[in-house]
Amino acid sequence: MDKNSKFTKSLHWTTIASEKLLLAIIGIATCIASAMYIFDMVVAQEITLPDLFMLFIYVEIIGMVGAFYSTNRIPVTLPIIIAITALCRLIVMQSKEMEALVVLGEAGAILVLSIAAFVMSLKDKISLEKIKDLRDSVSSD
Repeated sequence: MDKNSKFTKSLHWTTIASEKLLLAIIGIATCIASAMYIFDMVVAQEITLPDLFMLFIYVEIIGMVGAFYSTNRIPVTLPIIIAITALCRLIVMQSKEMEALVVLGEAGAILVLSIAAFVMSLKDKISLEKIKDLRDSVSSD
């Protein structure tokens, strides 16, 4: 084992600790931001569709942080879904002032992201099936 490999392994814990710390900060900040957003809605005594989209984005971010802590990985589809929701919110909020081509472009981006999420979900299903098949073949030996 060379010197560089030992050094890399000894620093690996910093990456893990940094990732967990930053995700915890993101989770806490998201909870605070959602509470502040809800407070603003209560003060305004109005709930609009963009408000609901924003709350949904907060829930998805909290879910993504929770998914990381339960599995130690972030499913790729969650950030894609957050991006789709953010684009939908943008269209709902600004569609009256936006040019038709811009709305079409954003709708196209939603379509591309949706296809990507679908492909990634297929990849996950195929990977899980491969793991199951591997386990079955090992247990039958």
